[in-house]
Amino acid sequence: MDEEYDFIVLGTGLKECILSGLMSVSGKKVLHMDRNDYYGGQSASITPIDQFYRYFGKQYEIPLLEEKFGKLRDWNVDLVPKFLMANGELVKLLIHTGVTRYLEFKPIEGSYVYKKGSGICKVPSNETEAMKSEMMGLLEKRRFQKFLQFCSEVDEKDESTWKNMDLRNIKTNEFYDKFGLEEETRTFTGHALALYIDDSYLNESAIDLIVKCKLYNESLCRSRKSPFLYPLYGLGELPQGFARLSAIYGGTYMLNKPFESIVYDGGKVVGVAAKNEKGEVEVAKCKQVICDPSYVDKDKVKLVGKVARAICFLNHPIPNTNEASSCQIIIPQSQVGRKYGKICQKILFI
Repeated sequence: MDEEYDFIVLGTGLKECILSGLMSVSGKKVLHMDRNDYYGGQSASITPIDQFYRYFGKQYEIPLLEEKFGKLRDWNVDLVPKFLMANGELVKLLIHTGVTRYLEFKPIEGSYVYKKGSGICKVPSNETEAMKSEMMGLLEKRRFQKFLQFCSEVDEKDESTWKNMDLRNIKTNEFYDKFGLEEETRTFTGHALALYIDDSYLNESAIDLIVKCKLYNESLCRSRKSPFLYPLYGLGELPQGFARLSAIYGGTYMLNKPFESIVYDGGKVVGVAAKNEKGEVEVAKCKQVICDPSYVDKDKVKLVGKVARAICFLNHPIPNTNEASSCQIIIPQSQVGRKYGKICQKILFI
């Protein structure tokens, strides 16, 4: 702690660990600290499962948990469950940096979408699956097949493949119109293939939708069952992989370090204060600090949104998923029937 560093990184979330690894590889002197005794920050994989309950302020007797869950260390529970696109930028970064040598991946067995009236359906992601899908009638299947074929033949950088369409200026909704796609087909294309979280993309450039649909299909070609990969032992393995990369190139790591504050001099960051084993406050000097929002004062953080999550433990596979041991089920916004505001019903207030 008494040394001077080029960078001090606070928090071991994925972004922080990626930056720490890249800076160490480039020859920078890096100190990486976390107040927690595990990697991952807000998106950690918690194990054993009794620690997961403690994370949420719940206390249970170990024998009671073992009776319900078996061996507690057999569980790795992601606080923010996410999958990796098999041909996405993160996978390319893992390969480029060599971090894949520290990780093992398993393909997710299927990708599904919820459709009102039909329940859970397999997401058709290519022309062949589109023709077999129960989500569409015969005529719509042919229209969707032409849509997917068009997307697969488009090269984002070669306008000669755009077939006389101005894909950068045409809006996505207008692009759908050209293929005559029905509303439900547009819904699962945007949310289950392109993975948009809301319908604002409909007023954006069509080329963005095409690029996302192509990524989905290219990723599917790599893993066959679905376009998604998942690291064995949970997403917490990703930041740990980049942390190992940083350590190999001289990065210093301190978990379970009692963080005190970021130190300023004349409005400029000059170091980080933390307690040592004796409870004494020490200051590590640095030129720059990189941290997750929980390490800085609230007036330096801009809140851009909130996400509600539920983590459920099931003792059975999800119906209509061919008893897949792992899958993604997308519930598009339009399928839940919510027609009021983002917080409460129109005539009510919070």
